[in-house]
Amino acid sequence: MDVDGSRGGDVDGGAGAGRSGDERLGLRERKKRLTYQAVSDAAIALFLERGFDQVSVAEVAAAAGISKPTLFRYFPAKEDLALHRFADHEDESARVVAGRSGAESPLDALHRNFLDGLDRRDPVTGLCDVPEVLAYQRMLYAAPSLAAGMSAYRSRSEAALAAALGGRMRDRLAAAQIVAVLNVLALENWRRMDAGERADRVYGEAVEAAALAFAQLRDGLGE
Repeated sequence: MDVDGSRGGDVDGGAGAGRSGDERLGLRERKKRLTYQAVSDAAIALFLERGFDQVSVAEVAAAAGISKPTLFRYFPAKEDLALHRFADHEDESARVVAGRSGAESPLDALHRNFLDGLDRRDPVTGLCDVPEVLAYQRMLYAAPSLAAGMSAYRSRSEAALAAALGGRMRDRLAAAQIVAVLNVLALENWRRMDAGERADRVYGEAVEAAALAFAQLRDGLGE
């Protein structure tokens, strides 16, 4: 059986013969996403229990019930197993800028999106005191190879944002500054959560810090 559940011939088996091509592709993509999530969850559970460097890829594959070669079809590197949770956020800033209304500036859209993340206690903003999230973030910062992966993630996020802004030199410079500021805000919130402060108590100051950060960006970028 292939990892998406097909057995050759009709990719959906007899039951799916009547589905349109788009429906089959949609189902396959959902199955693929579920497999990504299940394998990543199994990996992170092991990493949190024993430490990232103490767990082998073969052990993760066994825990997820798949073969090692199949695992590598989904996750080319061990670090990807831990960083998968950031995958949906990699181009988030670019999507926010591209999807904003015509009356809203890029910085206003990004500020609004960050405030929405604070409201939801989104872990990406750092303002999340859920114990499992804190343990996961400690793991990220404790393993040098994962820290390097986070740096690569920020570089890709910066490139996507620069393209959404227009792709010119000024856009690349602006994207670098914006991504750096978002990272500083998230790290400060995470530092306070890691020190034992509660998200609800820190929320107001996190909102104020975001307002200051985006005000400085607007001054510096001339918006």
